[in-house]
Amino acid sequence: MSTSYDQNNIFTKIIAGDLPSHKIYEDDVCISILDIMPESRGHVLVIPKKGARNLIDVDPNDLAELMKRVQKIAVAVKISMNADGLLLRQANEEVAGQTVYHLHFHLIPCYAGKRRSRHGSVEVSNEDLAEIADHIKKLL
Repeated sequence: MSTSYDQNNIFTKIIAGDLPSHKIYEDDVCISILDIMPESRGHVLVIPKKGARNLIDVDPNDLAELMKRVQKIAVAVKISMNADGLLLRQANEEVAGQTVYHLHFHLIPCYAGKRRSRHGSVEVSNEDLAEIADHIKKLL
């Protein structure tokens, strides 16, 4: 197993409502929010409410329930963003690119002929994020 889980990570604070986010979906299993530094327009994170450091540490039954939501949200993101494709990304540990040590999945819309930004290199305004979130929520 990997190193320990930090119960005070940024995602637990977002789940608790202690930090703001642009939420597009929430139920008893997960919360889904827009990434504030997206690789493309409509880049969404799906975050389980139950704490696990990453894919290696999560209970398989919890993961099965989470993946049902990942798929549902992916469909809504692809359609609402009029994307040509969708990249699903999940990293485990720093060497693999994980920066927040709470399991989460990135749903990144992909568009023909358009390159994605490097993650963390572009910040989107709150107004634009709110507009995108409303657009995606209509399909959920």
